[in-house]
Amino acid sequence: MTRRPSVVAAAALSVVLLGGCTPFGDDDTGGTPAPSTSATSAAPVFDSQFTRDGTFQSHIALPEAPGMDFVFTLYPTKATPRTNEWYPAGDKFFSFTFQGYDLDRGLRDPFRTKRKVYLDRIVVTSATTTTRGGATEEPYRLDVVAARATFDPEPVTTRRGMLVTSPKGAFELRNQRIGPVSRDTIGLTLSLTATVSVETRAGSGRFERVEVTQQVPIAIFDSDEVTEVADIPINAN
Repeated sequence: MTRRPSVVAAAALSVVLLGGCTPFGDDDTGGTPAPSTSATSAAPVFDSQFTRDGTFQSHIALPEAPGMDFVFTLYPTKATPRTNEWYPAGDKFFSFTFQGYDLDRGLRDPFRTKRKVYLDRIVVTSATTTTRGGATEEPYRLDVVAARATFDPEPVTTRRGMLVTSPKGAFELRNQRIGPVSRDTIGLTLSLTATVSVETRAGSGRFERVEVTQQVPIAIFDSDEVTEVADIPINAN
């Protein structure tokens, strides 16, 4: 009988990846930072798990790939760690990862028994929400070949893309800059799309190409101040 580890177990392993040490080297964040509890910050009017918890993690199931769990994880970096002090003016920085988990196998089962997931491209767009409505801005955009952009200098790749099956592969991108937005902005939404090829059965060599999408709301707080950027190298690993 096949074992089905819970999504919670997959989430735990994903969070381990985001700790102080990753398979690709020391993380610049030193773990997932919690949002600031500054008493001077106003309550957000834009609902956001990322802002509230200081991190965002989603678990996505697709009918085209039954039994697979696709996980996006986003978190702020040390440059701008206080998510309740992200203001319209100034830059704001985040990092994110993407992995696939074969829930039809146990977390400790041999890797050869798990279905392979290869990530081809990552596309991220953004759109702002303002108090007055109307036209939106796009303070962040990304469209890259995953294997060329990931933090890992030597990802496992094939013609289908880079391996992102846990625990042997993961896409990781650090210190992504969200630029300034208009003064009346109350939030922005990131729309992430990963184009992947998923093995239909472990070892079969047959793959289904699918798109994995996720939206991540991020609150922006009303202030005339500029978002404070810590005095550290933005591109430091």
